[in-house]
Amino acid sequence: MHKFWRNGADQEHHLIVHGDPKAVGSEAFRTLRTNLRFISPDHQVKTILITSVGPGDGKSTISANLAVALAQSGQRVALVGCDLRKPVLHKIFGLSNTMGLTTLLTGNATLDEVVRPSKQVQNLDLILAGPVPPNPSELLQSRAMATIIGTLREDYDAVIFDGAPVIAVTDAAIIANQVDGTVLVIRSKQVPRDVALHAKDLLEQANARLLGVVLNGVLPQEQKNYQYYYYYQDNAERA
Repeated sequence: MHKFWRNGADQEHHLIVHGDPKAVGSEAFRTLRTNLRFISPDHQVKTILITSVGPGDGKSTISANLAVALAQSGQRVALVGCDLRKPVLHKIFGLSNTMGLTTLLTGNATLDEVVRPSKQVQNLDLILAGPVPPNPSELLQSRAMATIIGTLREDYDAVIFDGAPVIAVTDAAIIANQVDGTVLVIRSKQVPRDVALHAKDLLEQANARLLGVVLNGVLPQEQKNYQYYYYYQDNAERA
C-alpha cells in the first residue's frame, strides 16, 4: 500500500514530479515506479490501470504523476484517458479534449491522430479521453479497445490507463481484465472500509490483477514541513 500525505495545498491538477522533482512527493512517485517495476519478476507489468473507489480520490493525479515518473526514467510511456464520463487528464496537461480515445474508438480518428506528445515531459505520449460519449461501457469493451491496448503494449515500455471509479460504473472493471495489473486509489478518511473492500471485490470479480493500493490525501500530524510522505506495503490486504 502506498500512502501520500498532503499539506493542505490542492495538488489535483499539479504535476509535482515534473514541477518540483526534489519534493518528497516526487520521490514517493519514483519509489512507486520502482516497486511497480519489480513487483512481479515472473510476470511483466507493462499495462497498468489506475482506478479509484469513487470520484475525487485523486486517481487522475496519481496516473499523471506516475506516468511522468516512468518517462523520466527513460521509458517510452503512454498515458491514456479512460475515464470517458468525467475526463480530467486534459486539464492536468492544459490541453483541449476535442479529440482522443472516444474519437479513436468510434472510427473518427486514427491512433496517430490522437497520440499527443507531452510538451512538458520527454518520452511521454498522451491519449486524452476525448468528447464524452453516450455509451462509454460499450466502447471500452469493444474489439477496437482490445486492439488498441495490444498495440500500445507493443509500442511502449509502459502504458498507464486512467480509468473511471470502480464503484460508480463498470468501466474500470471492463479494462481491468485486459491489462497486466490494476492499482486502486483510496482517499483517506472519506472511503469507509467496507466500501473499499467492495471495490476490491468488484475488481477481483472482473479477474483484475490488483497490484496494490494508493492511500491519498493523508494529512501529516507531526511532519508538517513535508508536502507528501511515502510508505509502501506489498500486501493490498493491509490497506
